[in-house]
Amino acid sequence: MFKKLVLAVLMTFSLHAAEVHWAKDYQSAMATAQKENKPVLFIISRDTCKYCVLLDNTTLKDDMVVKALNRDFVAYRAWTNKRDYIPMVLAQNTPGLPGIWFLLPDGTPMFQPVLGYVEKKNFIEMLSVVKETFDKQQKKGKK
Repeated sequence: MFKKLVLAVLMTFSLHAAEVHWAKDYQSAMATAQKENKPVLFIISRDTCKYCVLLDNTTLKDDMVVKALNRDFVAYRAWTNKRDYIPMVLAQNTPGLPGIWFLLPDGTPMFQPVLGYVEKKNFIEMLSVVKETFDKQQKKGKK
């Protein structure tokens, strides 16, 4: 009985724990962004990077951050230690990790990268600014 109770609690917790829907690779992230007309959150990370791990374990687990990312962005993370594909222009212009980029659906950077750990409050504000900028650019392009 105790095992069933523990299993039920764990299953309930895992159902409520929100997770970012990460694209499996750069190409599929860009294809989804073009199809859904969304900006791309592109994070360059490394498993041994203290601030990458901190970003993962705090900010990117926050329900409000996850909800905003999954609703308004296509998210992709490239791991330098796994030799994931990183476009040369982004790799050459990311002097520290994590490197947080926001890209248009064609892969063009919207801004310079944000480097390092970002607390959830600031991350949510950053997502809001990027979304607003993206929406304004899309409206201008349709005129």
